[in-house]
Amino acid sequence: MSGDKEPLILAIETATRAGSVALARGSSILAAASGDTSASHSTDLIESIEGILQRSRVLLRDIDLFAAAVGPGSFTGLRIGLATTKSFAMCTGKNCAGVSTLAAIAHAAGPSPQTLALLPAGRGELFAQLFSVDDGQVREVDTAVHLTPPEILEAYAKNRELRWAGEGARLQVQTLREWAKSNDISFVDSGPGVKAWSLAPPVDHLANSIAALALNAYGNGGAVSPDDLRAVYVRVSDAEINEKWQREK
Repeated sequence: MSGDKEPLILAIETATRAGSVALARGSSILAAASGDTSASHSTDLIESIEGILQRSRVLLRDIDLFAAAVGPGSFTGLRIGLATTKSFAMCTGKNCAGVSTLAAIAHAAGPSPQTLALLPAGRGELFAQLFSVDDGQVREVDTAVHLTPPEILEAYAKNRELRWAGEGARLQVQTLREWAKSNDISFVDSGPGVKAWSLAPPVDHLANSIAALALNAYGNGGAVSPDDLRAVYVRVSDAEINEKWQREK
């Protein structure tokens, strides 16, 4: 990469059901594509990547930084995305940036002093983490956890100014509305910064936020080698839970 050019970033997000990919030159998105919720990431990921590279007339060797959502999210999806990202980086001799899925959800939701990112975690639970978002910078307020919806309310509903973001929030929106109404909290559908609860709109290309946060990491010296790119699962998989249960029988 020449010193006067911003990095060319390929961002891969396979933590959510559909997933997405994005190609960015610095902070500018050149192309993006979302996946198919009915198909495995192993089926359409490479096709999506090839599509945005061809549309942008970019070769894989031109990429300066490979970015990926590292979790939490779908265990299988994360493994596919990280394996693909590592392979690309190793083949081209480039570095990687790992980005929290929940941080990307908060970033996509826009500026807010308190954004709670929620993602389905299976078994009726949710991955959750609280962030503050300002001028494209995402700051962790607490650590990622997996909780049931009632536990989410117990842990976070005392905050009367809160931006609810992510698929998990949209799945629980009726519960949130009812709780807000019973506790005299205003609930609006949009408007970050409003002194109320608000629901962030859905995001088709979460990979755009993966690219933006990867650019921040790149500028701060946070890029890593492919060998150092690791998934952040937050909880153990159902297979590991079942294996432990079988051992303890």
